[in-house]
Amino acid sequence: MTEQRYLADDTVQRFEATVERTLEERVVLDGTHFYPTGGGQPHDTGVLRVADDPDRHWRVVDVEKTDTVYHTLAPVDADRGGHATPTALPEPGTAVIGEIDWDRRREHARYHTAQHLLSALLLEEFDARTTGNQLYADHAHLDAAYDRFDDDDLARIETRLNELVDDDRPVTSYTMDRADAEATLDTDRTRIDLLPDSITELRIVEIGGETDSDGGSDDPPAAGDDPDSTPDPYDRTACAGTHVGSTGEIGTIVVTGRETKGSEEERVRFALADHVA
Repeated sequence: MTEQRYLADDTVQRFEATVERTLEERVVLDGTHFYPTGGGQPHDTGVLRVADDPDRHWRVVDVEKTDTVYHTLAPVDADRGGHATPTALPEPGTAVIGEIDWDRRREHARYHTAQHLLSALLLEEFDARTTGNQLYADHAHLDAAYDRFDDDDLARIETRLNELVDDDRPVTSYTMDRADAEATLDTDRTRIDLLPDSITELRIVEIGGETDSDGGSDDPPAAGDDPDSTPDPYDRTACAGTHVGSTGEIGTIVVTGRETKGSEEERVRFALADHVA
């Protein structure tokens, strides 16, 4: 099964790997930093090159995870400035280099971190639990269990979100056994119950609390820890997505609207200021 290297380090833009399988237009690598569609976050795109023949390369146009991670490849379009590449995909055993479209990844990471802030804010100040979300490269929305947000609520949400951005709080992650997480962490905040039972090791993403000025910690809370000995994070969520290193990297957030999605469920739409006309 492909090693999901983006879970340990989502800042890598270029990496080496080996082709394990080729299936029609898809390849499986021994390890990847390409993020597959999941958790409301779209997949990465980029380029896959043969290590010892860089002119032999393909566009990575889709990445999906089922039993393993599959990378869908397409020939590089010559009129986009690349060499026209052969349609035959790299054979198993081929050493390749993956290059991630960083502008696309960066925007997804900014929106994903903003979504974490919004989820934590709605739970803390409105007792509204997140029920779903969808991110794009230039906007996003989040669904929450709530009757109805009014204009004053939306203005308050936007103001508070940007205060959290201005705080430049650290964003860190660590892995944790699922049983330990369920026994020690607040499941309303971590949303562990939304994950398939087959996931037994969790990646926990934290956004630092108000007094957390030491850059955060990569270590999980241990059973028996004194809760007053360390600052409580503003958000602590089980998440496999990509994020920025601190909330200041998100930039100004604009709440662009709301809509009712059903009985006691609201959708909040938001975008980053540099994506708002």
